[in-house]
Amino acid sequence: MKSDEIRESFLRFFEERGHRRVPGAPLVPPGDPTLLFTSAGMVQFKPDFMSPAKPPHPRLTSVQKCFRTSDIDSVGDTSHLTFFEMLGNFSVGDYFKAEAIPWAWEFVTDKKWLGLDPDRLWASVFTDDDEAFDLWRQFLPEERVRRYGEECNYWFSGEIGPCGPCSELHYDFGPELGCGPDCEPDHDHCDRFLEIWNLVFMSYFCDGDKRDPLPSKNIDTGAGLERMAVASLFESKEWKDKSKLPSVYDTDLFAPIIKRIEKLSGKKYGKDEATDRALRIVAEHARAVTFLIGDERTPVIPSNEERGYAVRRVLRRAVYFGRRYLGLEEPFLTDVAKTTIKGMSGAYPELEGQREFIQQAVAQEEETFRETLARSSFIVETLFSARQWLEISRSRADQGLGSWKEQFRSAVDRFPTSSAAIDKVLIQPLLTGDDEFVARLQEQLSGPEVFLLHDTYGFPLELTVEIARERGFTVDEAGFEVEMEKQRGRARAAVKGAGAVVAEQAYAALGDIETAFGGYETLETRATVVALLGGVGAKGLAPLQTANADSEVEILLAETPFYPEGGGQVGDRGEIIAPNGRVAVADTQTVAERLIVHRGRLVEGRIAVGDTVTARVDPQHREDTMRNHTGTHLLHAALRQVLGSHVRQSGSLVAPDHLRFDYTHTEPLTEEQIAAVQRLVNDKIREDLPVEARQTSYDQAMSEGVLAFFGDKYGEEVRVVEVNSVAPRFSAELCGGTHCRRTGEIGVLIITGESSIGAGMCRIEALTGRGADEYVRAQAATLNEIARRLGAPRESVPAKLEALLAELDAERKKVERLERSLASGATAKARRPAKPKTVDGVSVSVVEVEATSDQALRYIGDSAKRELKGAATAVYGAVIDEKPAFVAVVSEGAIARGLSADALVREIARVAGGGGGGRPDMATGGGKDPAKLAYALKQVPDIVRKLLAGT
Repeated sequence: MKSDEIRESFLRFFEERGHRRVPGAPLVPPGDPTLLFTSAGMVQFKPDFMSPAKPPHPRLTSVQKCFRTSDIDSVGDTSHLTFFEMLGNFSVGDYFKAEAIPWAWEFVTDKKWLGLDPDRLWASVFTDDDEAFDLWRQFLPEERVRRYGEECNYWFSGEIGPCGPCSELHYDFGPELGCGPDCEPDHDHCDRFLEIWNLVFMSYFCDGDKRDPLPSKNIDTGAGLERMAVASLFESKEWKDKSKLPSVYDTDLFAPIIKRIEKLSGKKYGKDEATDRALRIVAEHARAVTFLIGDERTPVIPSNEERGYAVRRVLRRAVYFGRRYLGLEEPFLTDVAKTTIKGMSGAYPELEGQREFIQQAVAQEEETFRETLARSSFIVETLFSARQWLEISRSRADQGLGSWKEQFRSAVDRFPTSSAAIDKVLIQPLLTGDDEFVARLQEQLSGPEVFLLHDTYGFPLELTVEIARERGFTVDEAGFEVEMEKQRGRARAAVKGAGAVVAEQAYAALGDIETAFGGYETLETRATVVALLGGVGAKGLAPLQTANADSEVEILLAETPFYPEGGGQVGDRGEIIAPNGRVAVADTQTVAERLIVHRGRLVEGRIAVGDTVTARVDPQHREDTMRNHTGTHLLHAALRQVLGSHVRQSGSLVAPDHLRFDYTHTEPLTEEQIAAVQRLVNDKIREDLPVEARQTSYDQAMSEGVLAFFGDKYGEEVRVVEVNSVAPRFSAELCGGTHCRRTGEIGVLIITGESSIGAGMCRIEALTGRGADEYVRAQAATLNEIARRLGAPRESVPAKLEALLAELDAERKKVERLERSLASGATAKARRPAKPKTVDGVSVSVVEVEATSDQALRYIGDSAKRELKGAATAVYGAVIDEKPAFVAVVSEGAIARGLSADALVREIARVAGGGGGGRPDMATGGGKDPAKLAYALKQVPDIVRKLLAGT
């Protein structure tokens, strides 16, 4: 059977036995931030297993896309995968072992279905599961039904969650491929057996300590599609050599991908292990990345955060191995992704719909990492080369040839790719560390070095570990984590102000106080002050009974109409009027997850705990914010219609004066796309569509296609905000914010800015209502002023401006020609008095010239380079904008003797307190102190001599 046949046969088999076919969950589990990715078929059914309520259907079957980060570093052998498909059948309080085991046997052995050889099958059960053992004995001899303990035959969905004993079905490739006469399925060290199906008898709930019975006994099975395909291939006529084990890479799931990579690279699978491993890594990771980015409901874009980091890590690992071991110097992953889409879109048609987005995201990330590799390869090489210099220096010191530190320092200074960063993380620690530390660094990359590669050059830790291992080094991962924690500490310090810990303690001390929010229905409420806090600032907060005029306070009420900041929407402003005082509320926040605090200044009188007050929201602030929030929902929906369903909100700011919306997309919008999005939003505003909010269950909302924001945690009950709830519904999102009642209240939405903010991430800024009106007025006033200054009517401004720019461009070209002419003259004038010196067979000319710009100095260098004869170099220096500047040119003959303009100008500029670089034949540099120009030029012959000598 081919994989498509196995997938469809499995679903049809269980449909014929009363199961409802349901789609698999997204690769990112919705509403569950505790899981990075869906890693098993039962994830979407977990609530059904734990609930005493009757499920929508007691029998279910699905094919689940899964991704596991735990196996990334193992991919490259013949068995491990990060992305795989899990075939499953599930019973929620319906059938149990007596049905699950015979059905599994029937599907696997019946020629109508998978049709594997029964003599090649073994089963395993939990130690004391006699019922499962006896059921398998109906089909298998006793010696092929094994009992194993909890480490093999008990399944947990996590530290906390449903669990139960399990029974596994194993395929036997034959004793000749085993590890001896006692070989059996639980032997991990041989390849004779392949687990193809796990039947979990989900009966208990584990709370971390004990296991209690679930409301009902359930069945949760998982059969790996890739593994079933391997077993089926082994028994087919296609697999002729039965003494050789097939792997997942030999099946039709991977063979087309491997073939495409072979064509791109010119390498052949099966020739040598290093090449095979790289081919498997590229194939597996390319397939995984295609599915992760192409998930229609939850696309995952490469980034440095959580799920995005996993995608980035996998993609970059594929690029590294493709480049290093397969010689793929040009971008290739997009091509491999196309092959994956072609092969898998029959089962997953959303891949074809997301083709363009997948290709854009993959191409962008691959190009970024290729630039990283090009930019940072010298850093990586220097880190390893420095250890070779260290070994040589210490060896020479042991022979009595001087101090190893002096020799090491000299070698580092001569190396053209040394940098301040490497000096800090490696060179200085080596020169100042004790013998034990130095000896350790001869064999290990330190934490600071690994952090430098990660933080500055984008190398995932795991990739650095692999590169180091290839070269015989280890990595100080604990030291890396120390550096990461320092960085996180700096980030926390930047976010948390002084006194934050004291504030948290003050909130915790308030006990069981909670605030009821009534701001959806009203902007004014009578309520009781249940707590006061004061002392805002560096000293933190302290509980108060009374606060007096002109003091900063935080007020907690029993009930409030003030919306606390959340979901991107800023907190309400307004006032709280007490019997004897008034507080101007500047901000409203949620703290300690349950408290709504009103932060403001007591502008008059006093306020006390127990006062009955009037809490009044500023209506203009709220209404402006509502316009922008509803506008954000319209913008999101319009972007998805214009660009595609891969667009997902990844962040937002909803303020009264503007809105900002961050979303997943691979490139900035074109002017035409911006116009189309804005036009669609304003069409919906003019239609004056109803905006409605309702409460429903999370599962019901998901089944209706309501958008949820992954990473947010939702309860069983959620609030849905819909624009035009009747068909055709324009927008539906889970949202706790405040909104207009109809879209017409927004007035108009104007997009004022659009940009790319990172790999696969874009940002739109926009205005609505009064802000949009003021923006249009200001733009019109600016246009009028430009027209006045140009002396043209408004409609003629573009033509007039174009004419002025053309005139300016013509004048600029005149200036450039004049500078070139002056530079040529300066070269000729400077050349006449110059008396070249011969240094170790190289003619060296050094001239101080007058130049008006760096461009003019480069013209001088270009002109001189054309006239160099034999082995020669020329260096020109000038003071430009009150700073010394240099250009060095070197002939081919001098380059052949070991002289490089890049190294030469770097050393000259260093004398003047600066730096530089460029090509071997021409390079430029600059310094800080103009008084050192002449001195730096005077050092040129000595610098040339040292560079030629390699010292």
